[in-house]
Amino acid sequence: MLRALSRAGLSLFGLVVSAVFLWLAVRNVDLDLFWDALRDSDYLWLVPSLALIAVAVVVRAWRWQFLFYAETRPPLPPLIRAMLVGLLFNSILPARAGEAARIVVLHQETGTSRVEALGTAVVERVYDVLALFVLLFAATPFLPEVTWLRRAAVIGLALTALVAVAVFVVERYGERPVLFVLRPLARIPRVSDAAVERAGANLVQGLGALHRPHLAAPAFTLTAVSWLVLAASFWCVLAAFGLGGLGYDAAVLMLVTTTLAMVIPSAPGGLGVFEAGGVLALGAYGVDQSVALSATVVVHALNLFPYILAGAIVLHRHVRLLPALRQEAKARLDA
Repeated sequence: MLRALSRAGLSLFGLVVSAVFLWLAVRNVDLDLFWDALRDSDYLWLVPSLALIAVAVVVRAWRWQFLFYAETRPPLPPLIRAMLVGLLFNSILPARAGEAARIVVLHQETGTSRVEALGTAVVERVYDVLALFVLLFAATPFLPEVTWLRRAAVIGLALTALVAVAVFVVERYGERPVLFVLRPLARIPRVSDAAVERAGANLVQGLGALHRPHLAAPAFTLTAVSWLVLAASFWCVLAAFGLGGLGYDAAVLMLVTTTLAMVIPSAPGGLGVFEAGGVLALGAYGVDQSVALSATVVVHALNLFPYILAGAIVLHRHVRLLPALRQEAKARLDA
C-alpha cells in the first residue's frame, strides 16, 4: 500500500513538474507563428533524421555490449531488442521504468545476470552524462553566450570526482564495499548469504567498465559517437525548419539541454521538460520562441513515437516467444 502511494505521489509530482516546464515553454508563444512554422517545414529532412536515430540506437546497443566482460557478453540482436523495449517503457511510464524492463527482457532472452546487467546500466548513465559534458565543453568555443555553462562545468567536475572515487574504491577494495551495502538483503526471507555474495560479485562485474580500460575505452568512445549521431539527427530537424544555418553546434546545444532536462522527474516521455530545454537552447541563438517550440516538438516526436512503435513490436514478439524462452532457461539450469 505504501509503495503504491509512493509511486502515485512520484507520478503526481512528475505531472506537476511537466506542467510547470510546459507552461514556461509556451507562455510567450504566438500560435499563428507556431503553426506556420510546422506547416512550412520541409519534412523530407525527417527521413535522414529518423535514419540517424536508428543508427544511434544500434550504436548504443553496441556500447552496452562492450560494458560486459567477454565471458558474459550477450549477442548484439537481443541487446537491441531489450533496448527497444526499455525505450518503449521509458516513453510511456514515469521514473525510467524502461531500465528495469530491458534488464528483464535481456535476462529472459539470454540468461544474462540481472544484477550484472544492472551494473552495466549504471555505467551507461554515468558515461552518458560524462560524454554529454565533454561534448558541451568541446563545442563551447562555437556556442553563443550561455549563462548556465559555468554551473554545468561545476556539475561536470563534481560528477567526474565522484566517478574517480568510485573507480578507486572498486579497484582498491573489490567486492567488499558492495557486499557491505548489500548485506542487509540477507535478512529478507529466502535470501541467503550466498545469494547476496553472488549478487555482489555480479554487480562489481557489471561495473567493470568503470575501472577496466579495455572495457571503458570502446564503451566511452561509442557513447560519444552515439551522441554525435543524435546531434546530427537534431540538426536535420533544424534544417527542416530553415534553421540549419545555425550550425551543428546549435544541434549539440539542443541535444545537451533537452537530455539533461530529462533527468528532472517529469511526466512519461519527458513532456514539458524536453520542450523547455529545446526552447532554451534555440533561444540562445535568437530563434523566436514560437519557431523554437515547433522545431522542438518535432524533435521530441521523432525521439518518442518511433521508440513506442518499435518497442511495442519487439515486446509483442517477446511475449509470444516467452514460453519457449522459459523452456530454454530451464534447460540451461538443468544442464
